[in-house]
Amino acid sequence: MSRRGREPSGSSGVSDAATQLKVAFVLLVGLSGGLVAFQGEASPVVIVAAILGGIVAGSALLWYLIWITTG
Repeated sequence: MSRRGREPSGSSGVSDAATQLKVAFVLLVGLSGGLVAFQGEASPVVIVAAILGGIVAGSALLWYLIWITTG
């Protein structure tokens, strides 16, 4: 059984876990914005806008964190 052309078995799992953590971070920021709007008794349109705005802000924050740690 040859292992040529394959990635080491541990590296794929680490990459998947890191991607899941990044997605969870962005969703957490987005949903927290929606929850604040919901607690403020905002309309459903405003709640959705807050979630989308939070996802955009979370993505920008994640990009910045990756940029400062890899540079």
